[in-house]
Amino acid sequence: MDAHGKSESGGVPKVCTGISGLDEITRGGLPAGRPTLLSGGPGCGKTMLAMEFICRGAMQFDEPGIFVSFEESPEDLEANFAECTFGLSAALASGKVRLKTALINHEPVVESGEYTLDGLLVRLGHWVDSVDARRLVLDSLDSLLSRFTASANLRYELSRLLQWSKDRGLTTIVTSERNDGQPQRYSLQEYISDCVILLDHRVAGQVSKRRLRVLKYRGSGHGKDEYPFLIGELGISVLPITSLGLDSLAPRDFVTSGITGIDAMLDGNGYFRGSTVLVTGAAGTGKSSLAACFAEAVCRHGGKCIYFSFEESASQLVRNMASIGIDLETSTKSGSLRVEPLRPSAFGLEEHLARVHAMVDNMQPDAVVMDPITSFTSIGDRTEVKAMLIRLFDFLKSRGITVILPSLTPGFGTDGETETAVSSLVDTWIIILFVREQGQRRRQLYIHKARGIAHSQELGELTLSTTGPAVTPYAQNAAAGLI
Repeated sequence: MDAHGKSESGGVPKVCTGISGLDEITRGGLPAGRPTLLSGGPGCGKTMLAMEFICRGAMQFDEPGIFVSFEESPEDLEANFAECTFGLSAALASGKVRLKTALINHEPVVESGEYTLDGLLVRLGHWVDSVDARRLVLDSLDSLLSRFTASANLRYELSRLLQWSKDRGLTTIVTSERNDGQPQRYSLQEYISDCVILLDHRVAGQVSKRRLRVLKYRGSGHGKDEYPFLIGELGISVLPITSLGLDSLAPRDFVTSGITGIDAMLDGNGYFRGSTVLVTGAAGTGKSSLAACFAEAVCRHGGKCIYFSFEESASQLVRNMASIGIDLETSTKSGSLRVEPLRPSAFGLEEHLARVHAMVDNMQPDAVVMDPITSFTSIGDRTEVKAMLIRLFDFLKSRGITVILPSLTPGFGTDGETETAVSSLVDTWIIILFVREQGQRRRQLYIHKARGIAHSQELGELTLSTTGPAVTPYAQNAAAGLI
């Protein structure tokens, strides 16, 4: 696989990082043979991103690399990244990656003359030549540059270091601290570097969030927003919303809703395969029942489904649905249905999205249920939740996966009212309401919209009994004197 390419305008040659999402934001990768600065506070992921850049370069693109640390020993680095699966052990075993240390002695010294980087450049040259390196990481410059007291000498030596890497044709990442959003006194490296990427780790509402932003990129366009990213065993994963495209194929075949009456209201066919279905209603209207009925039908017809339950445990969901004639136990035991119970507050929005990606890649399901999506509003505002759901919809649509999204509406619910503001994005929207008539409370259901399907405009009555959920036309029940 070739790591090299050019920007969309045919300008600056680029090197793929191999890091999910980052190459999209930078429109092809980092500038080839030029320095890139990673700047951020402690714990934001600078060293992780730099190490993944080196390892993926060696193992995926056959570009050997040198990782030079001014703060940690090679043994410490190996231990720190032992659980990561992006290939450090394999890269070291292959000889394509080498970890080097140039630890700085911070003990008081007597300064005489000007401090230079001549000795470091000699060592770097030897290390680079030893593996014919194409990639270089210097982590972190703050420890190195702390030896300089004169600003003029600092700028000169830093320029020498970065120019040396350019002359060698090395695609270089240098890391630097940035506390409370403010650069250190060495921030002149932001002006010297060809590409500057800012990493940020913040806590909002007791939820940890990480963001990435490309501050500048000489000679190339790039995504200019803040993008959420995750750190996991697989490494860095950046989730850019602006990279999403509306180019997924639209299947023309159908999947049953699991309820004959709903299929009849959808022109007798059910949902389009690969579509997104929103089911809204107040608490107790039967949203989860419709979702579970659909999941059971998918599995009964030979498909696979992942059911993300944010309010009930797996055993509780199976037990409760059995009381209304929905058999989830058979499907869970066979492995065709996977129930994933989890409190939304356990992770941030981006990590939830990453978990969905990982589980979908592992199981390759035909359908996914997210019950209810309004649970995400406890860990993010409406804008953040909508942004996450857009990325989720795009990902699942690209895989041809049908998605059922129960969503709680406040009070008794009204037309057009959703907590997550995604009603305009979904393909089919089913609304369930409670109505009170003759001393009884009944469930009223109708199809608010169904793109591409000649759906019924009639009201239906949803009933839940031991024989399973059923939907019958409201007018038919009225004519029969049942209402």
